[in-house]
Amino acid sequence: MKSTSLSDKLFGVFVALLLSLLVVCTLYPLIYVAIASVSDGGRLMAHQGLLWKPLGFNLSGYERVLGNKSIYTGYMNTLIIVITGVVLNVAMTTAAAFVLSRKQVMWNSFFMFFIVFTMFFSGGLIPLYLIVKGAGLTNTLASVILPFAMNTFHLIIMRTSFQAIPETLEESAKIDGAHHLTILLRIVIPLSMPVIAVVILYAAVDRWNAWFYASVFLKDRSLYPLQLILRELLISDSTDTISTGAVNELHQIGETIKYASIMVATLPILFIYPFLQKHFVKGVMIGALKG
Repeated sequence: MKSTSLSDKLFGVFVALLLSLLVVCTLYPLIYVAIASVSDGGRLMAHQGLLWKPLGFNLSGYERVLGNKSIYTGYMNTLIIVITGVVLNVAMTTAAAFVLSRKQVMWNSFFMFFIVFTMFFSGGLIPLYLIVKGAGLTNTLASVILPFAMNTFHLIIMRTSFQAIPETLEESAKIDGAHHLTILLRIVIPLSMPVIAVVILYAAVDRWNAWFYASVFLKDRSLYPLQLILRELLISDSTDTISTGAVNELHQIGETIKYASIMVATLPILFIYPFLQKHFVKGVMIGALKG
């Protein structure tokens, strides 16, 4: 066995230390939020510098957040947007990628050019708003679902994956009498599950974190997704609907409410990611095999 030189060992130690530092820098903001969410509001406001342990264990922030109806309404609206959006995205992207990945389809490169063109040039917010308004979708959840039902980047990843599947499999299926739908459902999709898992994760995170177009198209507060409610708490400092009590107490507990709201909004994605992680790296690599 070839012995490792001293320079290689030092380089390995340096890489390990660098990666450890990057992990700490990445995780600490989440750790800070988690610790701050269970800290005492008054001591938290007076604290300066890094935070490594709770400043007086206090769950009043979570009690106020979980006891507020707008949080549950936001959760429900967000789940509707995420589930419906992901289903539409995966279904439409899979169908389009399958057609555009077939070499025998006429003008597939022509259509693909114009699809990719939309990644670099778009009409902008005003034309989009006029289209949504003209379709009668304003102030409905459909306004933040239908206009974004397909993502060009997801289409490119999935199309590239479908192109990497050997043509001999499709030809063998055709000899056995399989039609295009059978080939898609029985061959292409099962072989592309890692890429589909990546697209599901991308689409779910994208819709879970979306708030801008919801703030443009939605006026009824009962339709607000969770992230828009969270934005009100963090930026507009509007914790009045959650907090009750004296002014000083409201100001103090408002800090812990903000951090508790972030944790409540973040935990679902953190729980879902480990189940898709095993497919993530493989799916990204498959999607990058061919251009």
